[in-house]
Amino acid sequence: MAGRHIMIHVDDNPFPWRDALTVADLLEEIPEADQYAVIRLNGRYVSRPDFEKTTIPDNARIFLIPLIAGG
Repeated sequence: MAGRHIMIHVDDNPFPWRDALTVADLLEEIPEADQYAVIRLNGRYVSRPDFEKTTIPDNARIFLIPLIAGG
């Protein structure tokens, strides 16, 4: 499997990748994941309603965007 990355980057930190990994699956493995309502996956924004059905490709770049309340 030369050339396979089998890795993604979450906020610039390496993270193991597996086939059929969804955003929801990933967030289950991240502490305090409930604070993220939106993520950026390879430059595309994905919101919480789509976490279950959005799969993450190998070598993806993901940035977690925390929910910010204001008034």
